Amino acid sequence: MQYDHILIRYGELGLKGKNIRTFLVKLQQNIQQSLIKYHDIKVKRTQGRLFVILNGQDPKPIIDICKNIFGIHSLSLAVKVENNETEIRETVLKIMSRETENKTFKVKAKRANKNFPVRSLELNRSIGGDILKNLPHLKVDVHHPDIEVVIDIRAEGTYILTEIIYGPGGLPVGTAGKSLLMLSGGIDSPVAGYVMMKRGVQLEMVHFHSPPFTSERAKQKVLDLTKKLTKYSYHIKVHLVPFTEVQQLIFKHYPERYGMTIMRRVMMKISEAICQQENILSITTGESLGQVASQTMESMNVINEVTNLPVLRPLIAMDKEEIVDISKQIDTYEISIQPYEDCCTVFVPKSPVIKPQRKRVLSFEKAYDLTDAINTAVEETKIIKISNKDDEKLDDLL
Repeated sequence: MQYDHILIRYGELGLKGKNIRTFLVKLQQNIQQSLIKYHDIKVKRTQGRLFVILNGQDPKPIIDICKNIFGIHSLSLAVKVENNETEIRETVLKIMSRETENKTFKVKAKRANKNFPVRSLELNRSIGGDILKNLPHLKVDVHHPDIEVVIDIRAEGTYILTEIIYGPGGLPVGTAGKSLLMLSGGIDSPVAGYVMMKRGVQLEMVHFHSPPFTSERAKQKVLDLTKKLTKYSYHIKVHLVPFTEVQQLIFKHYPERYGMTIMRRVMMKISEAICQQENILSITTGESLGQVASQTMESMNVINEVTNLPVLRPLIAMDKEEIVDISKQIDTYEISIQPYEDCCTVFVPKSPVIKPQRKRVLSFEKAYDLTDAINTAVEETKIIKISNKDDEKLDDLL
């Protein structure tokens, strides 16, 4: 018996009321796009469900892809048969005959098609009896079964399934607007990107690199992290900002203790300029409250001042251990800990101010204007588009 469908359940999207169609259409598009290399695959939307029609394809790699698509609550391999009681019985027995170990089971019929002549409870009892009669090593447990045999009777046919595989949940990427993620190459920012995508946000990345103080490997590291995140979002644009001149001017003309604060303000200004060019509605960072000097309440207040865009900080209340756990879960941790420093760590002052005073910052910036250097950095920013294609070589994109 070969499975011919994958049933997709979408959980939270069911609460969207009249707006649900917008979310479902996007989820359908995201699934189809993620499976684009499987030319025979079709994604069908019906009332209350989405189905991936396999058309003979091996379901395992397709399930592995779908498990990373935000908006999918769970999925199940299914066999579709005609709305015929005899065919349903025969198919259930074929599926259950694969179970060779002593297990418990429960039959759960769902009769969305009320024209089907046999009521759900009657079908549960009769098919459960068939299994007990023909497969005596299996026993009934209606409360905590090892296997739940679901018989989903719909207008277009009956779907039979026995296993639930959980997806990541959340909202389909692209349903909650775009945000520009400040991607440093450390542990935190990729996790922040993952959390935002789970809420339906489409990401673009901005990375500030300062050659020769930062190496090409540091830049490659950021592209590798972005590549990891494309499995949740098909393709992501990375804006690589040349930051050497700006950083040198900052640490030449401003007090060392305020260097980090002013540098973060400049990064926000450049990020806002990129957002305006790309029609992006917000900036996202991997900041966690109190983790470093630039992430105190006072520092964030002074840094935020330079932009009118919302600055989203999804990790703000997480501790480092929680963030590390997620980075391992999404397979970015080993890349993040590679010993290639970014521009923030290279130029970190010995004793950065943790409670910067706004008036002092403004007076420093007034004494030396960085506008021309900022504009040059924006103009010379390079854009790289990374996809989740298996054969894409990141070295060729640099």
